[in-house]
Amino acid sequence: MKSSGAMAAMAIGEVARRFGLATHVLRHWETVGLLCPARDSAGRRRYGEADLVRVAVILRAKEAGLGLDTIRALTAATEPADRRDILRREAEALRSRIAAARDSLALVECALGCEHDDLTRCPHYRRRVAPEGREEGCGAG
Repeated sequence: MKSSGAMAAMAIGEVARRFGLATHVLRHWETVGLLCPARDSAGRRRYGEADLVRVAVILRAKEAGLGLDTIRALTAATEPADRRDILRREAEALRSRIAAARDSLALVECALGCEHDDLTRCPHYRRRVAPEGREEGCGAG
């Protein structure tokens, strides 16, 4: 992807400051194929409007929990069906992480509600941490 657009091209430091990034992050994204800024006659990177949009897309995708490999695959996909397949896999991975986070939260809440001096002796807590145990609720006991 080459830079284009009506705005004046920006240097790497300007782009980094604009997005609150270190310049090495932008260089890394270029190395892994996520960015391809134009170069001036001295070989310095010059980021145009399309590059800034791409940086914003990358940041948003990272906020959504996507890894750089997935972001690269999404931005490189030319077929909508390919993008949907990638996003379906990511959605399933997110569902799994959300379920794991809910289980972790339930465990922490169980521990917070426990009145035992030694949490490991609490029968409710022990059931919750058992491989087969994922009971709802946890009372002091």
